[in-house]
Amino acid sequence: MKDSRIAAVDVGNDAVKANFGKMENAYYIPNVIARDMEDRPVIGIEDLDEKDPLDNLHIKVHSPALEENNAVYRVGTLATKTNNSTELDQGSSKSEEDQTLIMLFASIALDSVSSNSFKKGKNDTIDANYTLGTGLPLREVKEGKDVGYRSQLLGNVHQVEFLVTPQYQGIKVNIKFDEVKVYPEGFAAYVNLIMDNNLNVINKELIDKQILIQDIGGLSTDIAVIRNRTVDDDKAQGFPLGVAESLEEIREEIRTRHGVELDSRRDVVDIITRKNDRHHIMVKGSRTNIHDITDRILVELAKKEYRNLRNVWQKNSQSEICYFVGGGSAVLKDYIKSLNNKLDGFNIDFFEDEEESIWMMANAYYKLIMDYVNKNTPAEAKEKATTEKK
Repeated sequence: MKDSRIAAVDVGNDAVKANFGKMENAYYIPNVIARDMEDRPVIGIEDLDEKDPLDNLHIKVHSPALEENNAVYRVGTLATKTNNSTELDQGSSKSEEDQTLIMLFASIALDSVSSNSFKKGKNDTIDANYTLGTGLPLREVKEGKDVGYRSQLLGNVHQVEFLVTPQYQGIKVNIKFDEVKVYPEGFAAYVNLIMDNNLNVINKELIDKQILIQDIGGLSTDIAVIRNRTVDDDKAQGFPLGVAESLEEIREEIRTRHGVELDSRRDVVDIITRKNDRHHIMVKGSRTNIHDITDRILVELAKKEYRNLRNVWQKNSQSEICYFVGGGSAVLKDYIKSLNNKLDGFNIDFFEDEEESIWMMANAYYKLIMDYVNKNTPAEAKEKATTEKK
């Protein structure tokens, strides 16, 4: 694996968060795609290369793993500007959606062309080898879907061709995975709590505690029960409940009541979580409070999430604390805290740094895949690397 580059990718329902190499590259890409034509029209084509590639991802994807092969997509921010964009729907399985793979390949291809790890060959083609750490919801892992997902990635070459994308137009990236590790998301969150980026143990007081981790995502919620430093598979539960449907409801009510069209669910999240002017939008140039819309919808969702916590805690009564993680937790934090104060008063905790909560999975996958690589690197290679550093 000496020429294999590290990729740690969290394909979240809201956005992809990805770390590469020695953490020198990191990307946040809204999980939105839109089918498109190969030669999309661009105003000011001569200025294309002055634009940010991340905001103008236009690609063609070829992979045996895809149901729809050789299709052209706008990805991320560029896709939100169309009227045919798609986001993952409630009830879908992350491991079985083309969109999950497209976002995964797009983020890796972007790293391939922007890093100095791979050289371009003939016809502007890059052959890129990666060792990938990623994850799936606990519910899907318990159903065995991680096995099929991993096999789709391994043993195949996946090609991403950059079309009308600034700086990278015409470049093709052939992605091959030397190894793929698919981790349960709840366990990944636990690893992130107890280990730093150098794989040193932090928060030693948590190691031997029985704790709960409630990961609220866009389409699902996982509650992991951690005891004896591992996930208790029998006790861990996954629920087909996330914030996506509520965000769509808020988005639709804003459109109906105020005539304001938001590009994606990401815009709704920003309105709810930003530091200034939370729960406000601009309507015809006037700052408008939408607290009545967001509160009504999010309180109902928080009640459902709290009910799930209560049920799991009752079955695991010796749990000492529950940590809320994930992008959905950042959205629901204030509502869940308020409910807990009025009702059971469980020992719960949130990450006050919302960026830390949002990036938790990607950071955890990075720690886990680095741990795997370190344990599987021959001793002579480690000694050589240490000598070269000196």
